Amino acid sequence: MNQLPHGSFEAPYKQLRRPLDDRLAAGVCSGVGRYFDIDPVLVRVAFALLAVITLGAALIAYPIMWFLMPEEPVTPIR
Repeated sequence: MNQLPHGSFEAPYKQLRRPLDDRLAAGVCSGVGRYFDIDPVLVRVAFALLAVITLGAALIAYPIMWFLMPEEPVTPIR
C-alpha cells in the first residue's frame, strides 16, 4: 500500500465506491462512472435506457448496488 503525505494509505488498485459528492440518489451511477473514467451522466442515461429496455427489471440492480458499494471514506479537513 502507498502511504499518502497525511499519513493514510491508498489502495494499489481502483476501488468501486459511492462518492460523498456528485450524487443524485445514492451515488451508484457516479461511482460507476468514476471507476470506469466516464461521465456519470452517461452512466445515468445508460441505466435509464436499460431500465426501459428491460421493462423495469434493471431497476432491481440499483438498490442492490447501493447496498453492496461502500461509500468513500471521509477525509479529515486540516
